[in-house]
Amino acid sequence: MKTFFARMRGGGALPPRATPTQILWAGIGGLLAIGTIAYLAYATRQPLILGSFGASCVLAFGFPESPFSQPRNIIAGHVLSSLSGLLFLGLFGSTWWSVALALATAIMVMQATRTVHPPAGSNPVIVMMTQPGWSFVLTPTLIGATILVAVAVLYNNQGKSRSYPKYWF
Repeated sequence: MKTFFARMRGGGALPPRATPTQILWAGIGGLLAIGTIAYLAYATRQPLILGSFGASCVLAFGFPESPFSQPRNIIAGHVLSSLSGLLFLGLFGSTWWSVALALATAIMVMQATRTVHPPAGSNPVIVMMTQPGWSFVLTPTLIGATILVAVAVLYNNQGKSRSYPKYWF
């Protein structure tokens, strides 16, 4: 039992501090991505934005080299997680156990397809809370995630030392 609690102490070093330039680049990238999606939602009167996209921006602009930040992970992770939520909502309604099963399924499907995107894990919860129709997969999920990736590709390739994505498929 002692070793169980000993493992909870941590003891590793903190990750390196981001440089002021990295911090500024990440903040501006998030501003541009969410600003673009929010503006397009306003201009088209279409639901294009999800709360989970804020966390996606943290990864896409703060950690663009991470596997979790790659376009396939952002788009497929969001779509698969939303589909999981909608499937369980349709089959069982919004209950404490259906949201748990929807999330567990989303995690497993993302891992099985190598499209893990941690922010997308909140999509089944969002689905259960809002109870949208199947169009939720298209708007806001697919279209919003695609816009986010488009901004990330354009923005993260500014400057000679920057390159994004690391892979597509």
